[in-house]
Amino acid sequence: MDARLLEDLADVYRDLHANPELGFAETRTAAIVAERLRAIGFDVTEGVGVTGVVGVLDRGTGPVVLLRADMDALPVAEETGLPYASVATGQLDGKEVPVMHACGHDMHVTALLGALTVLAAQDDWSGRILAVFQPAEETGGGARAMIDDRIFERFGKPDVVLGQHIAPLPAGAIGLRAGASFAASDAIEITLYGRGGHGSRPEVTVDPVVMAAAVIMRLQTVVSREIAATEVAVLTVGAVHAGEAPNVIPDSATLQLSIRSYDPAVRDRVVAAIERIVRGEAAAAGADREPEIRLLYALPAVRNDKAAVTRVGSAFASELEGVLVVDPGLITGSEDVGLFSDVAGVPIVYWVLGSSDPALFAGLATFPEIAERVMALPSNHSPQFAPVIEPTLSIGIRALVTATRDWLV
Repeated sequence: MDARLLEDLADVYRDLHANPELGFAETRTAAIVAERLRAIGFDVTEGVGVTGVVGVLDRGTGPVVLLRADMDALPVAEETGLPYASVATGQLDGKEVPVMHACGHDMHVTALLGALTVLAAQDDWSGRILAVFQPAEETGGGARAMIDDRIFERFGKPDVVLGQHIAPLPAGAIGLRAGASFAASDAIEITLYGRGGHGSRPEVTVDPVVMAAAVIMRLQTVVSREIAATEVAVLTVGAVHAGEAPNVIPDSATLQLSIRSYDPAVRDRVVAAIERIVRGEAAAAGADREPEIRLLYALPAVRNDKAAVTRVGSAFASELEGVLVVDPGLITGSEDVGLFSDVAGVPIVYWVLGSSDPALFAGLATFPEIAERVMALPSNHSPQFAPVIEPTLSIGIRALVTATRDWLV
């Protein structure tokens, strides 16, 4: 791969990492993407699904390949110590918060820009590339916003959806799995209503903080006591908000939950258990008002098409010399990229791209050994998550080009 291109893209990556933007606020990132796509010959449309960018490169009759990268960052204060670490802030629910590319979407964008640059320079293929730079993956709304903005009616229906997500596997490894790969995700907000008052007189109140604590502890039994060991589910309470002062018992407390599952029946059992526990604890506390339980978003599992995975895996084996392709097992992380394939009714192949320094895995020969080392490294969404630029970037570009060329004619 051209060294000058890689050096240029590494600069793009560092710039994006230093200047992250939250979901539906990716205006700077989108402008960079649009400018680069136009420079390599793509027909570009901005503002698709609020801040999304769609680039089209049409080379005549042939398959339509949708390549997708997400652009948004997270409300996380970076602690990597990198010279290009983010000090950016953004607005979230009316408050200024630190922002960091703690999930690697900056690498997704950069690698896709690199792959598109390589593909645009090649003249020995026919078909159509639909490059989708998506906003707001982290909040579960970006893919749906682009679909609701009639992406397929405006730009055409693809024959396949391709993409990748970095993870703390060693750079030089790719995780590729057929069938259920990334979990379905539900985000639920619970508001518990009590009766506020003075902190010195709890006997005349109904304390929503205590109610919330009881709910949180009881929720820990849902997976451990209501889901069989042969089934998979995750229930996490990720946010708790109640009160503003130490001597005031507030009127309400709010919890935000994340559910991960693969089987819709398991998901339904978890949701039903949450509702039963929340309403039961409110009744036990003597709450005057029923709690509110609100679904923030629901994303389906990403289910990689078996035949398409076999096809892409064969292409990787023949073209990506020195790259280890493994089945990473079920991934409880979630992605909204599956909505594109589900709505279009076409196969998807979405793989995991290793991004950790290979030197950290020196001497490890088997996947179980590698997996154990991965568990000790900062994961996606950690303030210490720091992908190594190379060889992550070059392998990510090669993987996207290889998979795309296998579909184009």
